[in-house]
Amino acid sequence: MKACFLFPGQGAQYVGMGKDLYDADPEARAVFEAASDSAGFDLPKAVFAGDEENLKRTSIAQVALAAVEHSLVLALRKRGVEASAVAGFSLGEWPAMVAAGALPMETMLRLVAARGRLMDEAGERSGGSGMAAVMGLWPDEVGNALSAAGIAEAWVANRNSPTQTVIAGTDAGLALAETALKSAGAKRVIRLKVSGAFHSPVMSSAYEAFKILLDGISFDDPAVDFFSNVTGGPVRYGFDLKRLAASQIVSPVRWIDEESAMIAAGVRSCIEVGPGSVLAGLMKGAHPEVECRACGTLADLDAIVEALSADERAA
Repeated sequence: MKACFLFPGQGAQYVGMGKDLYDADPEARAVFEAASDSAGFDLPKAVFAGDEENLKRTSIAQVALAAVEHSLVLALRKRGVEASAVAGFSLGEWPAMVAAGALPMETMLRLVAARGRLMDEAGERSGGSGMAAVMGLWPDEVGNALSAAGIAEAWVANRNSPTQTVIAGTDAGLALAETALKSAGAKRVIRLKVSGAFHSPVMSSAYEAFKILLDGISFDDPAVDFFSNVTGGPVRYGFDLKRLAASQIVSPVRWIDEESAMIAAGVRSCIEVGPGSVLAGLMKGAHPEVECRACGTLADLDAIVEALSADERAA
């Protein structure tokens, strides 16, 4: 049984995510143990017994999501479900790389822990920064409105859908952007549960430091189609994955283009591997012909296996 695996990014986390799998599956516990070693703190305690504000911290949220998402991949595989292609949103590209065979889990967790720390530090240096979802304007309209208003500290960061764009910026830049975007016709501007202006120039120091960390790391060619946030298209070779993994920190996420590239490659069935169902919703909204399922809990796992088995029997 195969489907394209979609991996959500920061903002999808919640306290208690993955606990049912952790309690039931020794492989999941081993992933969390490895993640704790890489991050230098007790990850189960932070995810299962912490509070939402603490889990929102980039240095915690990223490694937590990577551990949960990789644990779900292992659980899907044990049930006979494999990835036919992969795509991840921001942080989600890292467990996607492991699912595609481009990196071992241990390397991924170590790099994600470093990435989270560096991005946290970049956010702190900014003196206050974050992200906001803009509803009701096309991405180009958002960019044009920011330019027309002369706002220098807010940028288009995530091109999620024709009517949903995420901007990133300093706190001052986001405040100015909200006024300008509502004047331009935005229905809503909603601050997100993140602690920095990701995919923007605010993250430049994290990008430069992370590039150096990647110097000694080898990335294998992905064994299945891998779709990139930076290019919006497929990536065939490990050396390109490595280059894009660094530049992704300061580059906009071209999710609309990724979805189109997935459809062009023949993707017709997706599983969102991680907490929530944002990516499944975006895909379904833009491409209703694609069968999308959310997989964040043990109950979801069982339902997906049953549904895919029924699909195969019908075929």
